[in-house]
Amino acid sequence: MIETARLFLRPPEPRDFDALHAMWSDPLVMRDLGPVKSTAHSRATIARHLGYGPSHGLGFHAVERRADGAVIGFCGLKPGAPDTPIADEIEIGWMFARAHWGQGFAREAASACLDWVWTNRDVPRVVAITAACNIASRTLMERLGMAWVADFEHAIHAAGSRLRTSVAYAIDRA
Repeated sequence: MIETARLFLRPPEPRDFDALHAMWSDPLVMRDLGPVKSTAHSRATIARHLGYGPSHGLGFHAVERRADGAVIGFCGLKPGAPDTPIADEIEIGWMFARAHWGQGFAREAASACLDWVWTNRDVPRVVAITAACNIASRTLMERLGMAWVADFEHAIHAAGSRLRTSVAYAIDRA
């Protein structure tokens, strides 16, 4: 578990499913990330991220607000996606429910994940990717100290999709 002043980041548990699925099935949250998720796809996403723990010692976490125990997002580290400029590197990512945007939670959680990786892994950098149109994530990447490293066409999105043109950012170990 990772703790911050306002948050707990911990492996997702069955009790977190409704909050996470509500976020992943919200068209506005998913607008710049990908299609809304069905119940089955949300369950598969949680299982995939839990699998990064045993296989890589990584994973995305349910982000729980300390004040009331509400699950407000999903943030963590995973292996970089194959067939992208960040393949086999450590990728950071985040997603927060719409009601919690603009309150600094994503930056707080992502900063804590970066602190964790610098303390626990001997890697030269951490990377992130998003659709080029995802200005909110790109802005947060820059606030975290990340810099643009590449544009690419992300094959998980169909040709012609506004999400296909993607960007990669990286932050080097200090």
